[in-house]
Amino acid sequence: MDLALIRKSMVDDQLRNRGIKDRRVLEAFLKVERHKFVPEDLLDNAYADFPLPIGEKQTISQPYIVALMTEKLELKGTERVLEIGTGSGYQAAILAELVKQVYTIERFDALAKQAQATLLAMGYQNIKITVGDGTLGWPEEAPFERIIITAATPRVPQPLFEQLAEGGKMILPLGDFAGQVLTLVEKKNGQPHTQDICGCVFVPLVGKFGQ
Repeated sequence: MDLALIRKSMVDDQLRNRGIKDRRVLEAFLKVERHKFVPEDLLDNAYADFPLPIGEKQTISQPYIVALMTEKLELKGTERVLEIGTGSGYQAAILAELVKQVYTIERFDALAKQAQATLLAMGYQNIKITVGDGTLGWPEEAPFERIIITAATPRVPQPLFEQLAEGGKMILPLGDFAGQVLTLVEKKNGQPHTQDICGCVFVPLVGKFGQ
């Protein structure tokens, strides 16, 4: 199985053909080996067009959704990014290819340890992982130019908005089991300005300021 060829097909068919245009984002998806972030028994589906279970009732998101969320952040390379929901570590790896520093918070210790082992084995040095309530953010490292939340919440968690730098962008799925909308939030003059992107389905964001 030529995984590099399958990865290129994923980028061409699932990303480019659906409108992902950012050259740096596409290059990151070509480089990061997604198959290293999925359970071994699901290796054949590592580059498939749907989410996959990774344990603890969590998933690694569909490649297109990861790319869409990443592209909407309009990353230039100098940003410090906070990710809520480390999961497998795949989104963190994509971000690490595109920004200065990634800070990522995972609720489940087992997932955090597995992600850290995978990312270190792949040579990433610009990712910091911690275990805790992601809805509280990482105040010691704030502010962040970008924040990405990979679980659904009815509203923007206030601590996370406070930790977003002025002029910064946050992307997250807003909603609950009845329906969710991928939403871009920009902080302008201390106020949130939102833009609906598309419908989506994510696991719930659990925590003090989540569901």
